[in-house]
Amino acid sequence: QVQLVESGGGLVQAGDSLRLSCAASRIRFSMYYMGWFRQAPGKEREFVAAINRSGGQTVYADSAKGRFTISRDNVKNAVYLQMNSLKPEDTAVYYCAGRFSLSDTVGDRYDSWGQGTQVTVSS
Repeated sequence: QVQLVESGGGLVQAGDSLRLSCAASRIRFSMYYMGWFRQAPGKEREFVAAINRSGGQTVYADSAKGRFTISRDNVKNAVYLQMNSLKPEDTAVYYCAGRFSLSDTVGDRYDSWGQGTQVTVSS
């Protein structure tokens, strides 16, 4: 069974940076495209960013463009989300997700999810 474990969340001030990590185990990580999602209190979960298997393709939500960077390390079986210039509206639980794929492109479906890590940005 796939296991995804997020880390790196915390309480920061507006304008600060955070780097989230997601460690994957029990999977052939290089065969998975990966993504980050977030869910703020009282809101639906929303897409943040995604990366293909090889790391050469990335996709971002408009809210993340220019501030967040997704990356992966297929040796360490990990995916990262570097978040800069954080805003109070970035406050949410951030989830790592993935899906096995035979093609090296980002898909729009995910079937493996982590437990999430809390990010709180104070103004």
